[in-house]
Amino acid sequence: MPLDSRPALTSVWELAVTEGPHGAPEFFQREDIDELYAAEYEVHFNSARTGVRLTGPKPRWARTDGGEAGLHPSNIHDTAYSVGALDFTGDTPILLGPDGPSLGGFVCPVTVVTADRWKLGQLRPGDKVRFVPVKASQAPSAKDLGPGRQLLLPGSAGWQAGLPAERDGDDGVLGRVPEGSGRPAVTYRRSGDDNLLVEYGDMVLDLGLRARVHALHQHIEQLRVPGIVDLTPGIRSLQIKVDPSVLPTRKLLGMVREIEAALPASSELVVPSRTVRLPLSWDDPATREAIERYMAGVRDDAPWCPWNIEFIRRINGLDSVNDVFDTVFNAEYLVLGLGDVYLGAPVATPLDPRHRLVTTKYNPARTWTPENAVGIGGAYMCIYGMEGPGGYQFVGRTTQVWSRYADSAPFEPGSPWLLRFFDRISWYPVSPEELLDLRADMAAGRGRGIEIEDGTFSLADHELFLEENRESITAFREKQGAAFAVERQAWADAGEFDRAEALAAVVAPAADEVVVPEGGSLVTAPFAASVWKVDVAEGDLVVKGQPLVSLEAMKMETVLEAPCDGVVLRVLPAAGSQVVAGEAVVVLGGTDLEPAGMESPQLEEAAV
Repeated sequence: MPLDSRPALTSVWELAVTEGPHGAPEFFQREDIDELYAAEYEVHFNSARTGVRLTGPKPRWARTDGGEAGLHPSNIHDTAYSVGALDFTGDTPILLGPDGPSLGGFVCPVTVVTADRWKLGQLRPGDKVRFVPVKASQAPSAKDLGPGRQLLLPGSAGWQAGLPAERDGDDGVLGRVPEGSGRPAVTYRRSGDDNLLVEYGDMVLDLGLRARVHALHQHIEQLRVPGIVDLTPGIRSLQIKVDPSVLPTRKLLGMVREIEAALPASSELVVPSRTVRLPLSWDDPATREAIERYMAGVRDDAPWCPWNIEFIRRINGLDSVNDVFDTVFNAEYLVLGLGDVYLGAPVATPLDPRHRLVTTKYNPARTWTPENAVGIGGAYMCIYGMEGPGGYQFVGRTTQVWSRYADSAPFEPGSPWLLRFFDRISWYPVSPEELLDLRADMAAGRGRGIEIEDGTFSLADHELFLEENRESITAFREKQGAAFAVERQAWADAGEFDRAEALAAVVAPAADEVVVPEGGSLVTAPFAASVWKVDVAEGDLVVKGQPLVSLEAMKMETVLEAPCDGVVLRVLPAAGSQVVAGEAVVVLGGTDLEPAGMESPQLEEAAV
């Protein structure tokens, strides 16, 4: 490749972004968006192909909370994500990568254009990132490997002159259609230069809106339009991914407007709907471990810690955690989306509103969640399809919902995912040990412990049920809403909503001078990371290769080992603290040296 066509690799990056899908003034204040473009963000060590976590200014937000989608203003009803979207999980911005979720419940104010997404794979902990707005019509094609694309490369000739220093100025909203007779309002949003997000109605959980999404999804799917790459339905939205070189989003917008106007009324929806009965290990040890890791490596003062189930009880105004148990096991969850957190993971809500436990999501999100953990976020239940980050409040763990085999029951041939849209999930309790046995059988291709029956779901019948139980549903929601308000006020009184500013104002104390004695060794952090575990204490005798400290970064655990035999003179970081590249971690001395304050008899005892 010619030298002038090679990408410039640096530690200071500028990413070209388009506005949307969730901008100001609906979700952010104007000042938030201006600051987003002006600020320099830093890449956090908890980053990977799923997403690049950034540190930077906290938004002021245009809303006080997310309503039934969650207590934080970043929370929305689950919607489809684009690769390259800047996803605010609470106050923490995350650039979603190619292995990220298909959909989720957080707002995304800007999206990296397709031609610049290669840069996400180059970002390292400590790198600096700036977002540069461009007009969607001026974003170069990802297929262009010549000078036209090179204008977006940092440090290249003509960078400032070549990159348009302007934005579309539409806040990512391409059009709106007001509510009509039997038809919800429609908002058309830009989601990068390769996605159109069609969004229905108000920001509420309404199965009628999901029915409308389904009708649009089915109609477009049957047309097989050239240039449409993928369709991803959310709770009240449908994202249409295109190849912009074949089907520009503006042309797609006109086509979708015509289709939408011809759709039938949502109340006519009747769809196949299986009942799927799954095992659930309540408050499973794996979910407890995830909470412990979160408290050790992310934050230990969150309102939902140390026990998510108690938090769920409190925020919903229930009398005891047994009421949480009864509500979860009595509920029937309708699957509204798949791929919420990877690999066919469902986002589902109870059909009976009296079973809808409403919670908020972790802020910041967890860096590790066990495979097939079950959690509640907003009014939704999710089964995590694989290990990874997450934000839903844990209630337990179940068996696999994704199979590598895809040809053994209960998985259908050619389908590695277990669940379908509009399946109805219910739970039966098992012990942690029983669940491990069921999981082992499933992993071996011997599907066991899942019961599935065919059926249908009628929106008209469901709406009749809601009307017949309207009074008790209203009473439940009023009690739940009162508890939600009490929790929100407690957060405000405790400074939870101002936590980001408080942390930014903390000045770290000056580090002690690290002295390494003659013949001693200094063990340093190879990169920025969180200290997950400290395996030694001052005075311990260690041998070469013995684990000293475990670090967590980029979703991986790295063990620092003793480079030689010796005695531990100093252990500088504590579990849960953070270190930067090159920071001193452990000081080792020869076995004839003593740690400060330790007499020889103590050293001899430690050796024993």
